[in-house]
Amino acid sequence: MTSPGPMHINIRAMLPSDNPAVEELDRVSFHDPWPKGAFLYELRPNSNSIVLVAEALPPGAQPQIVGVTVGWLIVDEVHVATLSIAPAQRGLGIGRRLLAQTLLLAAEQGAQKSLLEVRISNEEALHLYYGFGYKAVGLRPGYYQDNHEDALLLTLDPLDREILQALAAENPQKAPKVE
Repeated sequence: MTSPGPMHINIRAMLPSDNPAVEELDRVSFHDPWPKGAFLYELRPNSNSIVLVAEALPPGAQPQIVGVTVGWLIVDEVHVATLSIAPAQRGLGIGRRLLAQTLLLAAEQGAQKSLLEVRISNEEALHLYYGFGYKAVGLRPGYYQDNHEDALLLTLDPLDREILQALAAENPQKAPKVE
């Protein structure tokens, strides 16, 4: 699962040793980051969590974590709990690949649909989610504790494995446009 170009991106399961880099990425990505140790909690045995990282493999340099996503499997749905990409790596398709891989793994484990909350002002994230075919189905007033911003509730129903496989592709030009 690498991408062409000077820096390869590998999407893989998070390891406990990734935690310091993942927590730092969360801190630089969000006004209200997850509590210390929360990502490690998601890795516990028998968890219903899917935790993936995007690892950049620059030529001649040490790998670095540039993205993370957490999905919670709840009966027949996957709730996207968080998705973050390092600011310098945004707009390169890494978020698309991470989300698609998370949804594919969830579908393989029985998920039929997905839901998530997103800040109403987060245009970058909304663009990503609408590109997957998510639809706004509700509003959660004052959802975010840091500034009481509203959240949009989005759903994707059903999870289409063929479309998700194309969206997870290394080459974004191959991904279909979802109407």
